[in-house]
Amino acid sequence: MNECFKSVHYERKAGSGLYPVKRFGPEQAKKVHAFHESFPEYSMTPLANLKSLSEKLGVASIHVKDESYRFGLNAFKVLGGSYSIGNYIAKRLSMDISELPYSRMISKDIRDRLGEITFVTATDGNHGRGVAWTANRLGQKSVVYMPKGSAPERLKNIQALGADASITDLNYDDAVRLANEGAEKYGWVMVQDTAWEGYEDIPGWIMEGYTTMAYEAVQQLNGENPTHIFLQAGVGAMSGGVTGFFADLYGDQDRPIITVVEPNKADCIYQTAKADDGTLHFVKGEMNTIMAGLACGEPCTIGWKVLHDHADNFVSMPDYAAAKGMRVLGNPIGSDPRVISGESGAATMGFVTEVLQNKSLDWLRDQLRLDKSSRILCFSTEGDTDTENYRRIVWDGLYPSF
Repeated sequence: MNECFKSVHYERKAGSGLYPVKRFGPEQAKKVHAFHESFPEYSMTPLANLKSLSEKLGVASIHVKDESYRFGLNAFKVLGGSYSIGNYIAKRLSMDISELPYSRMISKDIRDRLGEITFVTATDGNHGRGVAWTANRLGQKSVVYMPKGSAPERLKNIQALGADASITDLNYDDAVRLANEGAEKYGWVMVQDTAWEGYEDIPGWIMEGYTTMAYEAVQQLNGENPTHIFLQAGVGAMSGGVTGFFADLYGDQDRPIITVVEPNKADCIYQTAKADDGTLHFVKGEMNTIMAGLACGEPCTIGWKVLHDHADNFVSMPDYAAAKGMRVLGNPIGSDPRVISGESGAATMGFVTEVLQNKSLDWLRDQLRLDKSSRILCFSTEGDTDTENYRRIVWDGLYPSF
């Protein structure tokens, strides 16, 4: 496949028939945040204000939420994994999650009532680490399947948390199916953000969990409303949850312009948006992209429903744009703070930088309505979770061409 930029634009929708997003809005996000805040490892992750970069690129402001500090796990994924596990436990005990802060969940009373649970998931690394971390903190077990080509460093980080983790010879979506087979066969609890018919409770809770990032960002912006939000998508759970938050916060007519980006080789959200025929469109095969966390071929049903009705632009982009984002964030100009961002984390910043600097993409800049008054918000969803690959890209300017 030749690497290129492709984009689909949706006209803004209105009316009462839009997919409901209140479950992802500020009121619910406050509850989600309170749950995360109950963990002793919690601290609000930084919102980097890139003033010098915004001046260089000719926009009003650029803010980047730096999730490399999240719970000491170098990525945001633990937000969804922990909140969904907390909700599963609450439902099993006929309780509300607001009654189960971390200190209560690890109590002898709750442990005795629950017994032993094994949580299973498929992951390229960050989500599985979050699930393993949560299970470890709660004294439970976890099984983690990773797709072919996953970084050994990410595997070791998951195993260090006590998980039974292994790298399979499958792509991501087939690893998800393997995890589901294990759940059905052994009675394990599957914790996956990929939703399908009959499996939507836990993916929905995972999406709610991700809204803590947006909730924090709004507080940190101190009343400065972004005009543009850029979100990266794998299955569309994070982008769907965060889109839902801002759609509920501002209302669909006043919300920021929301753009979703994906790698060319794993652009199932873009393909589904392009077809716009009421069905999900899958990307099959190995999906060889440096953006390992986004190498997913099957959209999350709930995530897509939110994005279809509440997002504006869907972009399929080359790997080199993500690599550029890593270098831009890791080598700041002026007094801008440094952000260590991995291949998937830097995808949106790389896209924004390329669109604003590359004259051949003026058509895309116009479609996105980017100009000198634009106030941009991005989420760097991971740090250097694969340090060897991070240095290969940032130091040597090299990445696999597959």
